[in-house]
Amino acid sequence: MTYIGAEEIISPLGQNIQENFEAVRENRSGISLVPKVGFNKEDIHLAKIITLIKKNKFEFLLIDILEKVLKRIDASIIPSEKTLVIISSTKGDLDRDISNPFAPAVAALMKYFNLKSQPLIVSNACISGVLAINAANNFIKAGLYEHAIVIGCDVISDFVLYGFQSLFAVSALPCLPFDKSRSGITLGEGCSAVVVSKTREIYTSSPLELLSGTSANDANHISGPSRTGEGLYRTIKRTLEQNNVSADEIDFISAHGTATVFNDEMEAIAFDRLNMSDIPLNSLKGYFGHTLGAAGITETAISIQMMHHKLLVKSLGYSEAGTSKTLNIATENRTSELNTILKTASGFGGCNASLVFRKL
Repeated sequence: MTYIGAEEIISPLGQNIQENFEAVRENRSGISLVPKVGFNKEDIHLAKIITLIKKNKFEFLLIDILEKVLKRIDASIIPSEKTLVIISSTKGDLDRDISNPFAPAVAALMKYFNLKSQPLIVSNACISGVLAINAANNFIKAGLYEHAIVIGCDVISDFVLYGFQSLFAVSALPCLPFDKSRSGITLGEGCSAVVVSKTREIYTSSPLELLSGTSANDANHISGPSRTGEGLYRTIKRTLEQNNVSADEIDFISAHGTATVFNDEMEAIAFDRLNMSDIPLNSLKGYFGHTLGAAGITETAISIQMMHHKLLVKSLGYSEAGTSKTLNIATENRTSELNTILKTASGFGGCNASLVFRKL
């Protein structure tokens, strides 16, 4: 059995998991209007950590989140050769070194914590976080490592913001996932982490069981998802089948929900094809924005907290159905016994990934 827990988050909503979950429980958003940051000096809605003005923000966040994680596990596993750190990020520290955005921060992390194994970088568009958790699980099941600390981190840079603006994919208002009036993403930044392990005793609080996850690529378009949801359909179907889990056993879906017209429609079609339209679902992008490589891990961490607190939180920004297939989107917080959760992610290039975790 593989375990997952020790979740932590640093975001505009707080400096630790408790602050972040409390903000989500109160339906507070970390999105604000940031003046003159656009390509033409437009004011842009972003989920930006305004107080984070340090040089080398990416490196600082990696070190800070790992220090927080150490308080939630047996810290003696850190210098072990059987412990791997996996970093999920789409762009790393572009402002520091555009030609090599990962190496300086990784070297600093290794030195600071005396890591014995070279950290692994997972960078595959917006499925990076879910893919990194799945990779951690696979390494442990293969016997290559006993523990994996999975860190997701991305910071907002001009390169990323201007790139999404060039695709006309940035919403003029805070994003509205799955809503009829949605018009694009709201970028976010942050850092999050979970610990995946074969040993239950390393956790200071109760972990969950992590089931094997999968990925699939529909190769539809460099930036446009499949109109039939083929890649997402395939990864969810495969993840459920290989774990002998039926759709009826899923209590909640933490969807990708970027609030672009095509992404949300694609997800709705895929869930409908899987006969999962009635399962309660939300997108957390209305709280954290789209944190790219950190999104899958941040949303997994919040979903774990939802499970522990028996609370299904609303999908912020949703008011009117905006997809051709009906979804059971959470419109209000409600007490709910969440025993099995499906997490999905989709990204540029047609990549898709999914994983399942459940109470022990």
